[in-house]
Amino acid sequence: MLTLGIGSAAAYLTPDELSVSPDSEISFCSFPISVKYDTADAASDISAENTTSARIMLFGSVPVKEVNVNFTQRKNVTLGGEPFGIRLYTDGLVVAQTSDVPTAGGNKNPAADAGICSGDIITSVEGKKLETNEQLMDIVETSGGNPISITGCRDGKSYTTKITPVRDVQLKSYRIGLWVRDSCAGIGTVTFTDKETGTFAGLGHGISDSESGSIMPLSEGDIVFANIASVEKSTGGYPGSLSGFFTDNRAIGRISANAECGIFGKLNGDAFCQGKDIPVAFRQEVVRGKAQICTTISGNTPEYYDIEIEDISYNNVNITKNMVIKITDTELLKKTGGIVQGMSGSPIIQNGRLVGAVTHVFINDPSHGYAIFAENMTDFNNTFVQKETN
Repeated sequence: MLTLGIGSAAAYLTPDELSVSPDSEISFCSFPISVKYDTADAASDISAENTTSARIMLFGSVPVKEVNVNFTQRKNVTLGGEPFGIRLYTDGLVVAQTSDVPTAGGNKNPAADAGICSGDIITSVEGKKLETNEQLMDIVETSGGNPISITGCRDGKSYTTKITPVRDVQLKSYRIGLWVRDSCAGIGTVTFTDKETGTFAGLGHGISDSESGSIMPLSEGDIVFANIASVEKSTGGYPGSLSGFFTDNRAIGRISANAECGIFGKLNGDAFCQGKDIPVAFRQEVVRGKAQICTTISGNTPEYYDIEIEDISYNNVNITKNMVIKITDTELLKKTGGIVQGMSGSPIIQNGRLVGAVTHVFINDPSHGYAIFAENMTDFNNTFVQKETN
């Protein structure tokens, strides 16, 4: 019974997929784990890009589970930690919420009656592609209260519905009870840049609508230099934030992807490429214990602060919450109270390698938060670069 219990724990705590390079080692937590390849010559040349199957073994003899092993060269990137300004414009209008409209006949909610929900993307009205909130407002106001056709998208599926504007007795105009967003701006942290491809990655999570929580569909966007001016400390029950400003409105890079695991794009020059070059850790190389984050809480120069990696989920149950981290640095705790909004994307370094990036703060205990594997971000960046090239 004891062996089965340990085996079950080992299966849960080990990845379903491994990346291996000539300089990498296979180790997980404190378990005596080894990898047995299905064929004797499978790992004879791990300098070549190929994939094979293998079994994770406990004590060298007890099979735990089957895994895929990807032989690959280790990625090297330039460490981030700097703040950057983000300007993003959506592909369509994101529905933040629906609301009642006061009319002569009482409150009405045309948007909800038409089946439109928070998080939907409105792509066109009366066959006209939408790019700004003003476009939608003009169409509604000139409708004269006649039904209009709206095309939207929900969970990747398109739909078309009819909506009838009503007269707002307070504003003296036609409305449909729909609150939408067409853009957003803010400050985040660069995770890494890739000199070889001229690309950047940051945030460690996608930019989402604050009301609906859905990732905002990207039409276009760019990044600019930014400075951190002040810090609003996090306290139990309240996440603090970094307050900053754009130092130059000229774009230093183009955002090409707003994805679940961060924002990615192409640099216009060598911005953020002067930092330390660092190898990227494979997920199985990340261990519980001491680490550091590189982040900026004043100006634009990043500093290193001590943290502890307390828990690791090697499989992508939630791609942005692979690790639980704890801020242990007394200076950082004194100045910020822990993790604050704006730190998202701050790189995490352990054993001389980039292992991840900060993504979320625990609201009730801001000394703790979640982090994403760096491997998840570099894998996406590689895919993004290939698509851009093709």
